[in-house]
Amino acid sequence: MKSTPREQRPHVIIVGGGVAGLILATRLGETLGRRGRARISLIDRSWIHVWKPMLHTFAAGTWNIYQQQVQYLAHARAHHFEYVPGKVDAIDRTARRIRLARLSAGGEVVALGRDLDYDLLVLAYGSRANDFGTPGVAEHCHFIDSPDQADAFNTRLRAGVVRSLAEGDNINIAIVGGGATGVELAAELSRMVELASAYGNTEIRCRLRVTLLEAAPRILGAFPEKVSTSVESQLRELGVDVRTGVKVLAADPGGYLLEGGARVPAALKVWAAGIRASCSFHESGLVLNRAGQIVVGPDLMAEGEQHIFALGDCATLVPKGADRPLPATAQVASQQALHLIRHLPVLLRKGTPVPPFNFRDFGALVALSEYNAFGTLGRFGFFKGGFIKGRFAQLSHSMLYRRHQLSLHGHRAVVLWLAERINALVQPSIRIS
Repeated sequence: MKSTPREQRPHVIIVGGGVAGLILATRLGETLGRRGRARISLIDRSWIHVWKPMLHTFAAGTWNIYQQQVQYLAHARAHHFEYVPGKVDAIDRTARRIRLARLSAGGEVVALGRDLDYDLLVLAYGSRANDFGTPGVAEHCHFIDSPDQADAFNTRLRAGVVRSLAEGDNINIAIVGGGATGVELAAELSRMVELASAYGNTEIRCRLRVTLLEAAPRILGAFPEKVSTSVESQLRELGVDVRTGVKVLAADPGGYLLEGGARVPAALKVWAAGIRASCSFHESGLVLNRAGQIVVGPDLMAEGEQHIFALGDCATLVPKGADRPLPATAQVASQQALHLIRHLPVLLRKGTPVPPFNFRDFGALVALSEYNAFGTLGRFGFFKGGFIKGRFAQLSHSMLYRRHQLSLHGHRAVVLWLAERINALVQPSIRIS
């Protein structure tokens, strides 16, 4: 394959258009790409970006993915960077070159395999659930790690709802993983069926059977115990069967097999447990942990490298003085992106090293659809931490996404919010087709 010749302008390649990657490409495009000081390229196998913490709402059909998605091609043109559809197949660290595999969609080849040279490479390709090799999971379970996966689940969910409306069947859904994704999906499914009852038999709400399975002693293990117990209580009020301390041994077409021989029947099965990097570059020579995440130093540079950075869920960083790595959250990813936005231009222009990244914990929130929200505030300024719930927590959770939109679109985000409100007045409250 023919490689792209090097240019006088430094070439910054960003792999992955998630929360961190797209913010980074957008801001560097505005500061460096617009002025011709660097060539900024964003590589992603998908054509669209959505905020990953919203995927469960698309899976449930309570939010319209078409209103919330960002088209990479149009966004790149507006913000002076280059969008390259593709999937990275290999990294040649010595030659500073990446190889892109051939990309197909719908049985058609949309991009040929090719090589691209880089001056700086930023890996931000995100993460996916980890099935830990559990038998039957890959074949029989849905994952909610991408828009395509969320859409595939929603297609089957809608079929189950229609069947329940027509024939009175129960809607049996079992979710493995009591983290934020599993918990929020369980609540969103309850909300979806509640809204669906307005389109037919009002008894359909009683036919929803959602089981949430968690191997740990409690759900939301990364949250304070008060948040965990409050969320579990709310889920039980919604009719969710929350089971903790249970180990799933296998999945099959009819449900899950648990340790001890018990079974959980479910027509729809979701695996939302564990985390691992969504790509694997074991042959690249990069230092990886057991979950395939890239080990980075305080400056977010891959361990032992001089031209490769990694951030977000695909990277692992243990802060100085801490005994565990930073969590794989959108909050961490966006702060890391903003750190590189501030310092990469100086690195390219003067060779000044990127200073250590300091994570500022603004707290953690989990929203149970329109029912409730719970979380903690960070310890900064006038806020000294503490438990929050109810409307204030819901507004705080909503603001996380609004801030992300502002980061990408600036003042034009206000127009998007207005269009969203207008659409809500004329469109169905759930996806029905």
